[in-house]
Amino acid sequence: MATLLERTRKINKVLQRFHTVEYNEVAIVLSNVINANTYIVDVDGKIRGYALQDDFECDLMMDNVVSEGQFPRHYVNWLNKINETSANLRSKSGLCAFVDDSETKCKFHGKNTTIVPIYGVDERIGTLVVARYNEDFTNDDLLLAEYGAAVVGIGMLHERSGKIQEESLKYKAVKTTLKELSVSEEEAIIAIFRALGDNEGTINASQISDDNDLVSRSVIVSVLKKLKVAGIVIPKSQGMKGTHIQIKNEYLLDGIRELAREKGIKF
Repeated sequence: MATLLERTRKINKVLQRFHTVEYNEVAIVLSNVINANTYIVDVDGKIRGYALQDDFECDLMMDNVVSEGQFPRHYVNWLNKINETSANLRSKSGLCAFVDDSETKCKFHGKNTTIVPIYGVDERIGTLVVARYNEDFTNDDLLLAEYGAAVVGIGMLHERSGKIQEESLKYKAVKTTLKELSVSEEEAIIAIFRALGDNEGTINASQISDDNDLVSRSVIVSVLKKLKVAGIVIPKSQGMKGTHIQIKNEYLLDGIRELAREKGIKF
């Protein structure tokens, strides 16, 4: 069997490219070095990555958890209450942990589960679950599991940071675009998306201009062009039917609502 150092180095290879961590890839590495079924779960119970040993045959687990990509709520609540590494946990009742009833028996005996909380900046962000049959997890196994959880935590934090930055850029794109509109274009954008009424649909520019004295077809075209250039919407002409609009930036409608409030216009 590989030494602890050799197994640690396998995890290190994943850490060295943490900015592109694939959770299934991490789970496979941990499953191989610890010799256990491995699940990487966020605080909501969503399975971010998993890897199973060849002898895993639990249909209930596959049907109720793996295929759903989600642990049951009662199991997630239990996981999130565990604040430190808990090793070699065994079911005392003999019931299946993944079916929310009091009758389904676990068909496997001698199953050992180890729970390792994943933290990021003093905040619980997930859980590493490793399990195997008829063999306890050793101290070396637990060391590798905790190190693996730290690697996953780095990946999750980097992912979160990237999403926050992306959301910030999207928000700024809307604010900047709305700020650059003329008074007539402000009237037009409110009228356009009031008529649209959803994140995607078709509007009739002629009808909008007929219903709004301050909004002309040329202003509507100008507004949609600016939104397209900013990557906020995708407008597509459908001839006599009108213009199909798909909103790509979810902050747009909130921005228009705020603009309408400032102008005292119902949206």
